[in-house]
Amino acid sequence: MLPRIDRPAAQGGAPRREGKPAQPVAPPREPRRTTGSPGRRRPSWRRIVLLLLVAWIVFLIAVPLWAWSTIDKVDASPEGERPSEQPGTTYLLVGSDSRRGLSKEEAKRLGTGSADVGQRTDTIMLLHTGDGPSLLMSIPRDSLVDVPGTGTTKINAAFAIGGPKLLVRTIEQNTGVRVDHYVEIGFGGFVNVVDAVGGITICPTQRMVDPLANLRIRKGCQEVEGVQALGYARSREVSRFGDIDRARHQREVVSAIGAEVKSPWTFINPVRYFRVNKAATASLRISEGTGPIALANFGIAMSRVNGSAGLTCGIPIADQAIHWDRERALELLKYIKNDATDDIPKKLCTPTGLPGVNE
Repeated sequence: MLPRIDRPAAQGGAPRREGKPAQPVAPPREPRRTTGSPGRRRPSWRRIVLLLLVAWIVFLIAVPLWAWSTIDKVDASPEGERPSEQPGTTYLLVGSDSRRGLSKEEAKRLGTGSADVGQRTDTIMLLHTGDGPSLLMSIPRDSLVDVPGTGTTKINAAFAIGGPKLLVRTIEQNTGVRVDHYVEIGFGGFVNVVDAVGGITICPTQRMVDPLANLRIRKGCQEVEGVQALGYARSREVSRFGDIDRARHQREVVSAIGAEVKSPWTFINPVRYFRVNKAATASLRISEGTGPIALANFGIAMSRVNGSAGLTCGIPIADQAIHWDRERALELLKYIKNDATDDIPKKLCTPTGLPGVNE
């Protein structure tokens, strides 16, 4: 056998390998030209929507925080022994009739009179929120109770004499319910909130003409603006039950405001959202320690007291003098202290507080 002789490789080249022939190399592609500036990418619509959504969420959070920071804070914690901590949260809502801060023109428009009568309240309500339905309960300002250091007198005297501290102490002493937060609103703030939501619906059961409250409205459901809503909430001279009916009208107005505030339109329209927050805090005073979350929960609870989602009633009373019906009142207050508002029987939670009178 002859020896195998390898063929020399071609000069300057690699040995040839058997197989498929080499593929031709494609020429390099030219980079695509964009219509915009070189080096800048056009943002996608998804990115734009995401940025707008984040900005909107920041706006929804920032506006209430700013509004809360402008509110006057007051020490409303009474000294001495207080009821122990209770389940749920109870707010004391006070409507102050001080003319402080109102110009002569504003006082005339609101029909409040120009003289500052000092520190008084026409509205005293307890708002309880917890596991059951939110409960808004009126306490008539002329209720005869024991005011610490003063004796038996009208409950609004506690506010006139000792301000929020004495009023909180008086309510806690006479009801056994611990007040967790104090919220006070003046005339101007009340009107501005109603106007900020574009008015509210009220349903008076009779025609009401009350010059003392600057009120003239017809019978039946109707839209009213801030001045009319204030007059409706203040009037007691032309109603069957006087101060008791006034307390009922106040709960009706407060519930109507809550219903308008929680409308989706409030959160969709940035102008309305800003105006509502600004108006709601303009004439507000809250207790020290009532933070933004507690105040937000207050607003949410106020929007739920109307209809099947909540309860509104007056504290049980025995007569129009006004003396509390102690037995029925203690029974109702027990449900509040135990955060069992879903178990309150209808006979205890009535519009007037009077036994057997539900209209």
